[in-house]
Amino acid sequence: MNIKTSDLCDACPEAEACALPFQSYGARRAFAGNIRTLRCFEDIGLMRNTVNQPGNGQVLVIDGGGSRARALFGDVMADIASRNGWAGLVIHGVIRDAVEINGMAIGVKALGTVPRRGERTGAGDVDVPVSFGGVTFTPGQRLVADDDGVIVLPMGMTESDIAVDEVVAATAAYAASAGKPA
Repeated sequence: MNIKTSDLCDACPEAEACALPFQSYGARRAFAGNIRTLRCFEDIGLMRNTVNQPGNGQVLVIDGGGSRARALFGDVMADIASRNGWAGLVIHGVIRDAVEINGMAIGVKALGTVPRRGERTGAGDVDVPVSFGGVTFTPGQRLVADDDGVIVLPMGMTESDIAVDEVVAATAAYAASAGKPA
């Protein structure tokens, strides 16, 4: 992926930027896809069921309530998600097995790490709008993530619908003129 979240935000003021300090994990530092959602608190049951389904290039957004007590994702599930074609995951919570995940062809954004695994009761909700970091993540909407953060595009839009060439050129022109005498 070569379109930056910062350029998309500059070119599309309607794009929503998630205001959380995500850490990046996995070998795929940038990813994009249509959103699927889970709402679960310190429980990995629904996540396990979901990543075992074909991902078809989608992004799984997990609202774990921001809990840092139990990991909602680890290396075994990362391997399964990667093999099943998920583009990435955005987790409002923490993961574990970061070293192993960093070597895998998947992108993960999470609030950090903790070694304790989540429960496995299966409690929670699937494919419902979830909100955190000032953004509502709606199933089917387009999400773009890179090292600068996570954004959600307006409903029905993809990255290719947003003309970033003008903002990139304007930034380059500003950078070229910076520091030159007036």
